[in-house]
Amino acid sequence: MNSKYILTFLICFVLIALPLCVFPINFFPGVIVQDISGTDVSIEAPLSLSYFFGMGLNEGDLDGIKGFYLTKQGWILAVCILICLPALITYRVYLRNKNK
Repeated sequence: MNSKYILTFLICFVLIALPLCVFPINFFPGVIVQDISGTDVSIEAPLSLSYFFGMGLNEGDLDGIKGFYLTKQGWILAVCILICLPALITYRVYLRNKNK
């Protein structure tokens, strides 16, 4: 495999992952575990990947929150967007160059 296709994949990955991991775009299905009166309550809510890197959260946003995580659907969506989409774009570039 040619190194320009690997570079194409990496550039696409960074261009897609950078906004998702820096800006608080609540797009991925997840669960927030909240401590209410000593009881853990799980609340389904869309989450941003930036929350896992500590970006996009204000000082008081985590008050009473024990944790948060992506659901199975959230992980699948993240993999599809972060890995499959750049792979499809790279494959499209490969096919375009192959037909020349």
